[in-house]
Amino acid sequence: MKSCFNASGAYTPDAGEEAKANVQKTMNDAFSKIDKAVKRGVMHRNTGANQKSRLSSAVKQAIDPVPNK
Repeated sequence: MKSCFNASGAYTPDAGEEAKANVQKTMNDAFSKIDKAVKRGVMHRNTGANQKSRLSSAVKQAIDPVPNK
């Protein structure tokens, strides 16, 4: 999860498609690990859903930032 936050924090819009793909890949890997932890009972399903929500909002903010008004 931390690696996904680091990848989304290091992403800049002019970095290119390779950096965007890297952020997407780290998010998918983190989702997989969270799902496995929930499935095996290591983590409660609500905790897993909360972490996935935090990750997806951080990645969305990094990839498509909201323009300032």
